[in-house]
Amino acid sequence: MHRIAVLDDYQSVAAAFADWSQLPEPAEVVAFHDAVGDPDELVARLRTFDVVVAMRERTRFGRDVLERLPELRLLVTTGMRNKSIDVAAATELGITVCGTAASATATVELTWALILAALRHLPQEDAAMRAGAWQQTIGGDLAGATLGVVGLGRLGSQVARIGAAFGMDVVAWSQNLTDERAAEVGARRVERDELFATADVVTVHLLLSKRTRGLIGAEDLALMKNTAILVNTSRGPIVDEAALVDVLRDGRIAGAGLDVYDVEPLPRDSPLRELRRAVLTPHLGYVTRGTYEVFYREAVEDVAAFLAGSPIRVIG
Repeated sequence: MHRIAVLDDYQSVAAAFADWSQLPEPAEVVAFHDAVGDPDELVARLRTFDVVVAMRERTRFGRDVLERLPELRLLVTTGMRNKSIDVAAATELGITVCGTAASATATVELTWALILAALRHLPQEDAAMRAGAWQQTIGGDLAGATLGVVGLGRLGSQVARIGAAFGMDVVAWSQNLTDERAAEVGARRVERDELFATADVVTVHLLLSKRTRGLIGAEDLALMKNTAILVNTSRGPIVDEAALVDVLRDGRIAGAGLDVYDVEPLPRDSPLRELRRAVLTPHLGYVTRGTYEVFYREAVEDVAAFLAGSPIRVIG
């Protein structure tokens, strides 16, 4: 009897989005609905499982954890990239790591939801309406404004095209961006300082790496107009969170839309929770029905293929 752990099933939906009964061998599937950050607690929870299904980067699997899971033979991650898994260590320890497809549009759609929510003060107006008030704020406009896209890859390019459809002037910057690549998606390549100084909306679409960790810091935020907003749906540590809290608290930028944080789930005592200028969502970029259908269906396929002796979508 195989034991399969499905981690971080926050909404208790893992059983509903895929048919686990199709596995070729008897298996006990156990879904966990809470987040475990402590490595010792995680090891104690997973010690008897030979298969683990991880949801994105919610749980860290470093060498220190993997070495203490002697029964583990298969680690499935949703998506084909997971910075929280030490794939090299897993391979060395004889643990197969497999992935799934991912949505190409869900995070883009949430990016624009956050832009509009922050620009038009939707959380404040919703709260005011429920309290009996009427028209408390004055929103900004997209048409004619400047959209600054930091990172013009697969997701940033889609965000840029939508910005152009809104009638925005789209500018972009990343370390290796060319004029030609920017023009392909209707954007202009500008230098980093110009983007932060001129954009009315700055939106971040970079992969987290040693090069991008802390890339956007206090100096960049200080360049932004006091009417501008910053949106991050990529990874929290790309933006200096303490510096962002400072500029929001002091009113040096108009607002922020955040879906990602340095520590997730966001600690209850995080100062971000107290800032009315920040629109906060709990890393919902990929949390849609369509995405979960792919994630869980392909996770089951990965497990079934592994148990049948022919692993698929192997990472590493």
